[in-house]
Amino acid sequence: MEGDIFRGFFLKDKEHALLLKPFMREGLMPLPVTFISTISRTGIRNIAPWSCVMPVLRPLDLICAASAKKRDTLANIRETGQFVLNLVGADLQDKVIPTAKYSAPDVDEFVDAGLDEKPSALVKPPGIAGCYAWMECERVKGFEEDRYVLIVGKVLRLEVSDDVLKPDGSLDIEKARPLLITGSKKGMHFCTLQDLGVSEAFSAMFPDGKDPFEKKYTEGI
Repeated sequence: MEGDIFRGFFLKDKEHALLLKPFMREGLMPLPVTFISTISRTGIRNIAPWSCVMPVLRPLDLICAASAKKRDTLANIRETGQFVLNLVGADLQDKVIPTAKYSAPDVDEFVDAGLDEKPSALVKPPGIAGCYAWMECERVKGFEEDRYVLIVGKVLRLEVSDDVLKPDGSLDIEKARPLLITGSKKGMHFCTLQDLGVSEAFSAMFPDGKDPFEKKYTEGI
């Protein structure tokens, strides 16, 4: 694996094969593909695919999304304080590019991408029909740096399609087929998850065998 074809992507290491430069991390770290739907102050619907998202510690009521500074999604969230994080299955991989490409701020991206909306219950932006779960979120804080902005949102409502749930209420990976992405110099490679059939209780991590968040999962049941 030597030669000009890898120049600029790899750093040579004398003892161990190859060391990848930082921007190639997405080639080794599968990232989730989600769609964030927003609505502008004037009512224009917007969709953008988002992989740089993560929950903020258990009980996972906060979501963090990293954004470049010039994004319609960021502008809409700043204006309205609301967004929907749509969890996407592998069957929607063909909608990533239509929602990622540049569209003027006055373009309705639901129409442009050929996607139907799913009305939200607690926020104005609609969700996206055909996804397997929807997080209706309210912006609570933003952290701005020179190159990016971190958006922290509180999940006001989490809804999931009955079709992807097992009888015990857990996610059926084979039915949901969460969409993931890895990258290379050739572009984006889509993939999904495989259920290993192995589970561990959260309580196993704690010395006393008690999960401090157990009540959070059982409230209302």
